[in-house]
Amino acid sequence: MKIAIIDYGMGNIHSVSKAIELCGGKPIVTNKKSQLNSCGKIVLPGVGAFDDAVAELEKLGLSSVIKEEIKNGKPFLGICLGMQLLFEDSQEAKSKEGLGILKGRVVKFSSKLGQKIPHMGWNNLEDLLSGCLLLKGIKANDQVYFCHSYYPEPIDKTAIAATCGYGVKFACALAKDNIYGVQFHPEKSQAVGLKIIKNFIELC
Repeated sequence: MKIAIIDYGMGNIHSVSKAIELCGGKPIVTNKKSQLNSCGKIVLPGVGAFDDAVAELEKLGLSSVIKEEIKNGKPFLGICLGMQLLFEDSQEAKSKEGLGILKGRVVKFSSKLGQKIPHMGWNNLEDLLSGCLLLKGIKANDQVYFCHSYYPEPIDKTAIAATCGYGVKFACALAKDNIYGVQFHPEKSQAVGLKIIKNFIELC
């Protein structure tokens, strides 16, 4: 099955594409609506600033396409900033709202927590949601790679598929219907990350 990786100039496109290919998927890097429509799954990666990312999606006419494809039930995976964009707004944003597909907002780690910001490096997955297909075969305390200063606070707590502790416990993986998101970078998380990507590829 072809998997579309949305190219809007703000993601680890090459790394994500290689990881999908390594896991047996057929990545299509694109910002074309027709190709997004024709692929069986969609991945939205992201590295950078919230406002800039929303502006690029709007300029390319992709915001409405993403909403349409998710509404139609297509499996969708947001990675790092790509997951944050699914929410209504972010503390990082100065002028832009998020896509509003998930209720809630994105907040910054408090400097009062005594932790270095950004949160960068390996950390444990905790509180794994039983039966979550994205995390099939993943165990509590498996480690994944993070690089972020902001994290999501979903209103619907049942959508939280895993948490991580970094001064505060935060949602680092989400699963709601056909929508999946990870705050970490599975494409940089070695065997554990590749397993998660393979799980996404194998979703029905």
